[in-house]
Amino acid sequence: MSLPILKVSNLSKTFGGVVATDHLNLEIKHGELHAIIGPNGAGKTTLIAQLSGETLPDSGEIIFREENITALPPFKRSRLGIARSFQITSLMLEMDVIDNITLATLSQDNHSYKFWKPAREDIDLRKSALNALKEIGLEERAFEKVGNLSHGEHRQLEIAMALATQPHLLLLDEPMAGMGTDEGSTILKILQKLKKRKTILLIEHDMDVVFALADRITVLVYGRVIASGSPESIKEDENVREAYLGSDGEINC
Repeated sequence: MSLPILKVSNLSKTFGGVVATDHLNLEIKHGELHAIIGPNGAGKTTLIAQLSGETLPDSGEIIFREENITALPPFKRSRLGIARSFQITSLMLEMDVIDNITLATLSQDNHSYKFWKPAREDIDLRKSALNALKEIGLEERAFEKVGNLSHGEHRQLEIAMALATQPHLLLLDEPMAGMGTDEGSTILKILQKLKKRKTILLIEHDMDVVFALADRITVLVYGRVIASGSPESIKEDENVREAYLGSDGEINC
């Protein structure tokens, strides 16, 4: 049996008197789409921030591809193959779509940053950026200003930027947030396309999306894991129903 791509052991983080993660244990298998769900304040975003390196834990251990990354800064984790999207998009609105992706690709370069003109003339960089755009359906918008894109297209672009870094693990923090029906459908199709090709940890409030996509689901309440397993087992778990889901398996919030 292969080792998990990510193993979290006894991860703890407090902010003043608030416990965000409480001796949290988690394993992500190679190639799976693993969803993290829980009520507001359960510690989901704090967990993903600790995995990506934006927030360091007070205690515990994070092992990624058999390497201890607990104390590594975000840029080193990125170079090891962890890419993250955020609840609120963080894009260069005055730049072209393709330049945003090129910038993300350059962040993986172990050498010094290139000035923009040489980077724009780098055939391999541009090809990689266009491939990422094609994968999420934005290749026709490559040379438009990001500020002209819709909210849904911003979300697509952020996923493309993460993909352009060729990650081993993709951390997606509420990619459906603020979406209308049509935009949400587009993101869902992208995630369905990526499933099995990438290992994905997904935080998402839309339970229809979670149960449609996830291979496994972990439920957090007050920073603790109360259940982890297949979508079917999570729906039937009494602790989950009491804490988060209605008696019929539907979200109750």
